[in-house]
Amino acid sequence: MLPSSGFLSHASKDLRDLMGRAASEVSLKNGEILFEQGDDGDTLYAVTKGAIELSVISREGRKLSLDVLRPGDMFGEIALFDPNTRTAGAVAIGDTTLLSVRNADLLRELRGAPELAVDLVRLAGQRMRWMSKQLSEQVFLPMPSRLARKIMHLTAHGDSEHPVLDMSQADLAEFVGATREAVSKTLSAWKSRGVIESTRGGLKIIDYSALEALGELDDI
Repeated sequence: MLPSSGFLSHASKDLRDLMGRAASEVSLKNGEILFEQGDDGDTLYAVTKGAIELSVISREGRKLSLDVLRPGDMFGEIALFDPNTRTAGAVAIGDTTLLSVRNADLLRELRGAPELAVDLVRLAGQRMRWMSKQLSEQVFLPMPSRLARKIMHLTAHGDSEHPVLDMSQADLAEFVGATREAVSKTLSAWKSRGVIESTRGGLKIIDYSALEALGELDDI
């Protein structure tokens, strides 16, 4: 079954059922590439097991990680409406299983229930607004705020009081479009204030409320 979260969080049950009928399963090994930036794309994906890292490569060859998607997350939804080249690459983290829905298969199902096309267009508008907000944050927020928000986002799937993020400072720098040195300096300052503490290969959030407040600042 396709998840009822993310892109489909406001979808009707009928629309989820229709998309589920059009879905097929994809299995990937750790490190296997699902698609690369610039590849043709006509498919939406939902993660059911494992994780997918999305990233882009600049003209200078610099990698910027966009997100790590885990079970319940969806991506590639724009391809349902406008099949075109992929704007990012996707690679599996660990053994990963996905559900995929191709544009042509979804259109075939919609021909039997055209009234659900309105529901799907509404979801597309909501998603585009969300994507616009994410772009604005990446462009206009200062790096520490972006870093705080990214750490909270990457640990949102856990239920621990003190979430742990197993990610190097270099990898975090790729996620926020900054240098490793700038990220290291910011994390050191937060550590001295008791917001986080270092772990082997990552960090632990000690004061989530303080980190949340740092993410809301627009001038640090």
